[in-house]
Amino acid sequence: MKVCKFGGTSLASAGQVEKVFNIITADPARRVVVVSAPGKRFKEDTKVTDMLINCVSSFLLTGKIPTAEIEAVADRFRSMAVELRLSDETPKFVARRLTAMFENPGSDDGILSDSVKAMGEDFSARLVAEYFNSQGVKARYLDPKVAGLYLSEDFGNAVCLPESFENLRTVADFDGITIFPGFYGYTHSGHIATFSRGGSDITGAILAASVNAELYENFTDVDSVFAVNPNIVKSPRAIPEYTYREMRELAYMGFSVLHEDTLAAVYKTGIVVNIKNTNNPEAPGTFIVPERRNFDERTRVTGIASANDFVMIDVTKYMMNREIGFGRRLLQILEEEKISYEHTPSGIDSISVIFRGHYASPATLSRIVDRIYKELGADDINIKHDICLISVVGEGMKKSVGFTARASLALARAGVNIELLNQGASEISILFGIHSDDEIKAVRAIYNEFFG
Repeated sequence: MKVCKFGGTSLASAGQVEKVFNIITADPARRVVVVSAPGKRFKEDTKVTDMLINCVSSFLLTGKIPTAEIEAVADRFRSMAVELRLSDETPKFVARRLTAMFENPGSDDGILSDSVKAMGEDFSARLVAEYFNSQGVKARYLDPKVAGLYLSEDFGNAVCLPESFENLRTVADFDGITIFPGFYGYTHSGHIATFSRGGSDITGAILAASVNAELYENFTDVDSVFAVNPNIVKSPRAIPEYTYREMRELAYMGFSVLHEDTLAAVYKTGIVVNIKNTNNPEAPGTFIVPERRNFDERTRVTGIASANDFVMIDVTKYMMNREIGFGRRLLQILEEEKISYEHTPSGIDSISVIFRGHYASPATLSRIVDRIYKELGADDINIKHDICLISVVGEGMKKSVGFTARASLALARAGVNIELLNQGASEISILFGIHSDDEIKAVRAIYNEFFG
């Protein structure tokens, strides 16, 4: 059995829904389908999730039910229903459900926001299930609450609770096609909670692990995963196979084809993930596998990813290495300021902490600096903004000579200064920190070094 997830572009229009139907019915093993909210139909279009976020923003700003915004969402589903020759039941339900949410919003804005955002996937699943049945194919919409998908109460960034996997085991017992909305589940207190943006990938992985699927097919709008962002490098090399570890590193650094937390659910079970194109389903796509053992010089590096908007705090104190607990106390200050750190490269008398810039306002940074001086007795503190991190990833780099040197020389030839260099203990990734202004030429230089 296969679990299939379809992204927003795969469900953006009636024509795309018809493609999804043809893909599912072409293979009897495809019995569990996870859907996203409809995405953009064209470049200037608005994703349904963003339309729902606009509903919440309007309500919080004015305190009034956002009637116009709700009607725009309903119209989006209404146009799809008309083209698919369906009843107006789902569009009417869209308007009723959203209006009711704003009539009784409760006192927690985070709960309201998650409840509204999740409706894009919910309405999409209802519409797709209705279409399947209209075509004579037995299908059901399955509510995550009924199925038992329970999440933590970290609204907007929830995680799956362990009991969900056992609860969801029976999803595969249905003798037709199960259409399951992605992106959200329920807390034990009965509230809707969502994963972070793009979290439908996670839902698919959770279901694949729960039903012990043979394959998790993740349908998007590209034929394969490339070695680098095609917006930076023209016509980059397509990579037919990644390992879990490689894809996790790349997704964390910005590979948008897959949510960075997707593989956690399938990691222990070893389920293979196949990235495929809804618009070209015959293409083999890219496989994400537990292990890859055969390497040559063309496959030792499999990907290059970059991400912006990092902040780096450099802390210097003479004889720091002899001071027991210095690093722990530094990270505790960040913890108490509710900042999640990414990396901590260090020297004998210095340590740097890197975190994403959106975590810290200027006031928070000022407070952190004062605390480090007062509580840790630092000699000097330097804050660097606009740091870009570039990750060079590949299982084949383990126990191999020269990869760091080659990447560093490529950056030197491109005139890019390296602010930091860090290699993980697993040896499958090399991390470079540079100024954000140099991102594009740095990525291109490293890509040309390893891929030509």
